[in-house]
Amino acid sequence: MPTNNDPASRDDGDSSSGFFQRLLGLFGMSSPDADKKRLLKNLAKDLSRSRYKFYRPKSGEALPALARFFYETYKVIAPAQLMLTNASQSGVLKSFVIESFLTPEQRQMSECMTDAYIQEKAKTMNVKDLQEHVKQVMLSFFAAFDAEKTAQIDGAYSTLLSFINFINFDFFFLLKKFDSNVAERNFSYNPKFDAISADYVADDLHDFLEVFLPLNLDADWKRIFTALKEYRSMDVIQVDTWVKLVPALRDVRESGVLESVVMHAKKDPTLTVAPRAASERIVESFIEKSKNQTAMTLQKIAQERRNSKIDELAKAVFGTTIVLRMKNYTDKSNVAFAKKMLGGYTQTQALNFLKAYLIDYFKKDIREIVDVLLIRGQWSTNVQSQQLSDGYHALLEVSEGILQFDDSLADDGELGNKLRNVLGKADRDKDALKYVRQILKDVNEKALGLVNKAALNLITVGRHLKALIDDLGKPHHELILNWKEVEGAATVPMKEAMTESYKKIYYMVQLLQYYVKEESAH
Repeated sequence: MPTNNDPASRDDGDSSSGFFQRLLGLFGMSSPDADKKRLLKNLAKDLSRSRYKFYRPKSGEALPALARFFYETYKVIAPAQLMLTNASQSGVLKSFVIESFLTPEQRQMSECMTDAYIQEKAKTMNVKDLQEHVKQVMLSFFAAFDAEKTAQIDGAYSTLLSFINFINFDFFFLLKKFDSNVAERNFSYNPKFDAISADYVADDLHDFLEVFLPLNLDADWKRIFTALKEYRSMDVIQVDTWVKLVPALRDVRESGVLESVVMHAKKDPTLTVAPRAASERIVESFIEKSKNQTAMTLQKIAQERRNSKIDELAKAVFGTTIVLRMKNYTDKSNVAFAKKMLGGYTQTQALNFLKAYLIDYFKKDIREIVDVLLIRGQWSTNVQSQQLSDGYHALLEVSEGILQFDDSLADDGELGNKLRNVLGKADRDKDALKYVRQILKDVNEKALGLVNKAALNLITVGRHLKALIDDLGKPHHELILNWKEVEGAATVPMKEAMTESYKKIYYMVQLLQYYVKEESAH
């Protein structure tokens, strides 16, 4: 009886195995291992018959001819590697591609959307007219980017991106494996490439295929390199040498020899290569970015105009642009809110101006004028004297209201204490953060309410002062019938005092209008 070590027994087993494999094959059934071996065998045959002697299947070696293919390609593209470093992340390159598709008329419109142009226009146009002008330019400019032009531009950039991905492959790292004496981007040395184990370069070849397969070899490369020359102000690559290389690259790609080498070297006949995506929609982001940049420029100009006008008016009222009167509702207090990403107090400047005006001017200069007018004046009608009195007393209420409001935000004040406690919990408690936002919203609305009330009543007082100035200058008085008596009771010349007070009210109302508008915008 044969033993397990008997050659006859092993032969029977092998014969049985082979017989069953053939029998399974007749029924269309075979093992995965057998399929893999068959496919690898076929790959080996194809590679042996290929006119590209890049690989020796029997020994699994990558041959010098493969290195020579990469070396010749490297010689052509090496200069472009340095010049287009990080070009795929460059917003300048994207803009350059887009601009290359613009007509002269569109280029001119594009210039009209630059920061420099808008700033220059701002010198001769008011903000509203400037915004309308730029808006019309933008509408005309962006209308040119229809579906067809957008597809052309995006397609051109994708082609360029595929080229950038291709040249940025690390040819030098791969070639060093075949000849360690190869120098980076230096071709004075004549390399002596050796056959090496394909395992050593299989991953590199796979990476190369990811950028080689999506490369658009049928593109108008002369046009592309001419454009790149403008972009870099020098030749990125020698056009003629690249054009000569393209057919060789196309032939290697169409042969599929590199994919076969990778599959056989990795012993994976079903391996696939996913081409690295080289498509990007740049027109859409370009339009969005242009809109945002233009809007920011206009906003910056409007803000500068606003600040300049506020400074001018503040100087006319107070003699200085820096006015600080509030103790608790201040920009300094906003530091704590900013740490929690909160807006904080938004009307600090308005209340500083208002408090300073009411305390430093209104309660002194205007109080004396109004007291004389109301007490000693003989008015032709009670309606106008009552309106002046109501406006005057409403402003005194605002003055008192600002003091109470500011005190309430002190550390020991009702709102200040509440804000401090809730703010301390904001990091741990989302509800506390919401509560802080609500308190700040209420506080800022109250501040704007005080500004609004002051502006309305200053207009009332100012209107009556203007009417009284005019009345004083008439030969027959219509509002106050006893001006001589009023002037005699006053400690200051009435006409000059009323004129000076009216000017300050006029400037103050204009100043407050910049903040009242914010309330109406909510």
